[in-house]
Amino acid sequence: MHQTRNIVEIVQEYSLPLIAGVFLGLITANLDHTFHEQVVDYHFLGKDAYLFDKPVTIHFVINEMFMVLFFGVAAKEITDAALPGGVLNPIRRAINPLLGTLGGVFGPVMVFFLLTWLFYGGSQDFSRVANGWGIATATDIALAWLIARVVFGQFHPAVSFLLFLAVVDDAIGLGIIAIFYPDPELPVEPVWLLLTLAGMGAALGLRLLKVRFWPLYILVGGALSWVGLAKSAIEPALALVVIVPFLPSDAPAPSHSQHDGEHEGEPANPEPAAHPAAHGESPLESFEHRLKLPVDLGLFFFAFANAGVTFGAINQVTFIILLSLILGKTIGISGFSLLARQLGFPLPAGMGVRHLVVTGLIGGIGLTVALFVAAKAYSGPPFQEPAKMGAVLSGGISLLAIALGYFLKVKEDEGDGHS
Repeated sequence: MHQTRNIVEIVQEYSLPLIAGVFLGLITANLDHTFHEQVVDYHFLGKDAYLFDKPVTIHFVINEMFMVLFFGVAAKEITDAALPGGVLNPIRRAINPLLGTLGGVFGPVMVFFLLTWLFYGGSQDFSRVANGWGIATATDIALAWLIARVVFGQFHPAVSFLLFLAVVDDAIGLGIIAIFYPDPELPVEPVWLLLTLAGMGAALGLRLLKVRFWPLYILVGGALSWVGLAKSAIEPALALVVIVPFLPSDAPAPSHSQHDGEHEGEPANPEPAAHPAAHGESPLESFEHRLKLPVDLGLFFFAFANAGVTFGAINQVTFIILLSLILGKTIGISGFSLLARQLGFPLPAGMGVRHLVVTGLIGGIGLTVALFVAAKAYSGPPFQEPAKMGAVLSGGISLLAIALGYFLKVKEDEGDGHS
């Protein structure tokens, strides 16, 4: 029993299901792309089964229902970081990663347009290629989270910093999709977001009533939030992001060493910051403990469904996207965060310039989220498949980040905060 538990912990710690899903999706798609599409788009309830004008396929269940749980678990980590004693508490500590997030959007977009002009400037394809700028803004939360834990250590403040940045980045990305890449068959209807607000209100009401049964928050508040996002034609996978923060946390009071204005050069103990509620089984902790294993295992299916792209189509667009993610994210995140530091909004205690640069590079892992945007930005040949290849190849940034982290020794001096 103990050995089985150890194996499960290793599988979870290194996100082996996600990695296996990526490789199996790539292999299957390149051996028989039609078969992969048939599996992913299988109508298991029949051709006539629709939910809010969307066909109920395996792909729909994975991307828009299962991933609700993943984003919910990610929101739990951010909630921890924002609680008293967390690396993003008080609120002024969140300013730095917020500005870093903006850099992680503007930086890649600027590099994308520059490279597009260099490769396609003056040609009739320029405007068509330029339409894919939104792809470069994506960060794959699942893989970036994994690599951050490998590079920095599970409880390093850079992990929470990166997770916060990635979730906000993808929220911006989903807004970009809704505004710049709308589905002509499903126009955005913001009025339905009132249901999402109602879900938040229901979760707040449960908290005020001191309800500690966490599934009730998910079943009531989460369901209302999901329907509101789905009906408004906004990605419903983020339904729990606005519900999870209402779960009671039983967080301890902040210590004297964790005060407003703390500088990144001061000593810090990152473990309590990452898990401020670790001393009790609060509803917030129970939510993560009960769902973490199913979510980690389920990422295999998410990766398989989304990473199935053929290697045949590689052209300039592939390298435009790849370089935009590598250079744009690293420069944008690092530059904007350092600017925020100069303006008086410090990095989390335990983070220095070295940690920030590696974090920016990890933020360039677009992979599955970039694949999703690529399908929206380009309707088909000749640019969609090359764009998807750029997204897939961005997974290789993981190796660059691990090598850079080792070279800069960001894990050996975890928590020392020196640059």
